[in-house]
Amino acid sequence: MRDEFITIAKVAKTQGRRGEVAVELFTDFPERFEERRKLWALDAKDARRELQLEEFWPHKGQMVMKFAGVDSIDDAEALIGAEIQIPREQRAQLEEGAVYVSELLGCTVSTVELDSLREIGTVADVDFSAGEAPLLVVRDGPQEYLIPFVESFLRKVDTEGRRIEMSLPDGMLDLDAPLSNDERERQSLEAAEGGSGKRRRK
Repeated sequence: MRDEFITIAKVAKTQGRRGEVAVELFTDFPERFEERRKLWALDAKDARRELQLEEFWPHKGQMVMKFAGVDSIDDAEALIGAEIQIPREQRAQLEEGAVYVSELLGCTVSTVELDSLREIGTVADVDFSAGEAPLLVVRDGPQEYLIPFVESFLRKVDTEGRRIEMSLPDGMLDLDAPLSNDERERQSLEAAEGGSGKRRRK
C-alpha cells in the first residue's frame, strides 16, 4: 500500500494560527499544487488520511499549506512530521537518467574501496538545506553520514534493486564527530563544483 504513494513534502512545523503548516518540499514542481488539491498525509504509524489543499504559498525556503478542516494550531500540530503524498501514477514525468527522492529512501549505499564495495548504510533522508547539492543522510546504526549526491561521486543508482554505488574521496567517511557548520558548507561547495547529479525531485 505504501508503494502506491510517493512523498512530495514533509510537514516541519505549524505556521500561523489558522491551522497552516510549513512543509519541506521534495518536489521540483510546486506549481502543480494548483491542480493537486487532493493530497494525503502519512503519519509515523503509517496511518494515511486524505486532505484537501485550500491555499499554499512560499515562505523562507519552505511552502506554507492550509488544508480544509485543519483550522487551529492544535489541528496543525497533529500533522507535524507527516509525509504529504500523492498516488504514484500522478507523479510528474522526469527526463532520462533522473530519479525521485522517494526512490532513494531506503537504498543501501556502498562506496568503492580497493576495487571492492564497502557498504556504508541506508538512506534515511535527503537534506536539501545545505547548499546547491543535496546530501544523502546515510545511517548505519548510531552512525550517520552526510554524503553529497552529485554525479561526480555516482557510479550506479539502482532504485529497483535499492542500491546506490558511489566512489567517494578518501577521508570523507572518516568522521568521529558530527560535522561543523564550516565543514558542511565546505563539502557542499566542493560537491557543487563537482556538478549536480542526475537527480530530480517529484
